[in-house]
Amino acid sequence: MTKPIVRKLRCAVYTRKSSEEGLEQEFNSLHAQREACESYIASQRSEGWVLVRDQFDDGGISGGTLERAGLKRLLEDIEDGLVDVVVVYKIDRLSRSLADFAKLVEVFDRNGVTFVSVTQSFNTTTSMGRLTLNILLSFAQFEREVTAERIRDKVAASRKKGMWMGGVPPYGYRVENRKLVIDEEAAAHVRWIFARFLEIGSCTELARELGTRGIRTPRGNRIDKKYLYRLLNNRAYIGEAVHKGDSYPGEHDAIIDRAVWDKVHAILTESPRKRAARTRADTPALLKGLLYGPDGAAFSPTHTRKGGKLYRYYVSQSVLKHGAGSCPVGRVPAGEIETAVIDQLRAVFRQPEIVAGTWKAARSQDGEITEADARDALTRLDPLWDELFPAEQARIATLLVERIDIGTDGLNVRLRIDGLTGLAREMMADLGEVA
Repeated sequence: MTKPIVRKLRCAVYTRKSSEEGLEQEFNSLHAQREACESYIASQRSEGWVLVRDQFDDGGISGGTLERAGLKRLLEDIEDGLVDVVVVYKIDRLSRSLADFAKLVEVFDRNGVTFVSVTQSFNTTTSMGRLTLNILLSFAQFEREVTAERIRDKVAASRKKGMWMGGVPPYGYRVENRKLVIDEEAAAHVRWIFARFLEIGSCTELARELGTRGIRTPRGNRIDKKYLYRLLNNRAYIGEAVHKGDSYPGEHDAIIDRAVWDKVHAILTESPRKRAARTRADTPALLKGLLYGPDGAAFSPTHTRKGGKLYRYYVSQSVLKHGAGSCPVGRVPAGEIETAVIDQLRAVFRQPEIVAGTWKAARSQDGEITEADARDALTRLDPLWDELFPAEQARIATLLVERIDIGTDGLNVRLRIDGLTGLAREMMADLGEVA
């Protein structure tokens, strides 16, 4: 009597472990899963089962995602017709998500592949097997969600007790024994940042001063105004722990006094435009040292108050020395002439010949700078001008303008091409940091 021919079934073993703990051991969980699966395949040798040589393992990866290198290789072999049976130790080794498992079963069915769990015996080709599978997967997904919820509750409870729960420590602190400890050198920088912000009220100017001082982030990056806003709003500096917007007393020591914190945030609650307008009187002379009259005499800033209102002017030195009438243009309203000069400067940023000249000058120092780089840098300043603080506007005006001659028929603004080049490089550096 002739024995019936048994078709060989190529069996692929898939193993997975969620955490990386213990993977460095000579015999770990992945080895244990594989050993059990290979023994099961050996017991089915009479049914034609044979083990494929390739191993499909994923260590330290959650079952809640399909983005796993070992699983992807297994699916590729299935699509190529190299696997007939997928063998796992438990169903949740393949997936803990019901929706994801439905996608896998669809791939198995399309390629005529059978799925087998060593510890949960069933057959996916029958309706009862599918029902059993869905029930087991529902429990696996439920277990995963409960575990995640338990972890979230533990983190929330720990944060409410003021405990440090990991992550990158705030600038000015280091982590010792899972607790935040003050790093005195960096903490001194933090205190200086808060104190200096109280003096100038501008993160843009403060970032520039930090760059001049060579103060950088713990990773060695330049401190920009976005980093400063995050730093100035971090309640860890007053000894608090924050969880989902709520603050709790922390276990760590504060770096900043509450009084300093309150003063800083009184400033931060105002918009940059309002802060700039409020502090404009502190640096009123935007064009100081740049204005000259028809007789060549310099103009000096001055002001007067009437009815509690401030009136600002630029007055010719000839008038101050020799009296009214000694100069055809003896006095000009500060607001009007500053606006006129600023409008000319903003128009300059958009002129093609200025862009080309700035690019050529910058290229002589850095051959990699393109004309598009120079154009982007200069045009970017125009919409940002109103957001700048008066001190920054005055700095840029001094950088760009060599001399302003006031005549009876108008203004003549003489620019510094090297100033435009320097400004363009600053703006390109800022663009590079953002990128």
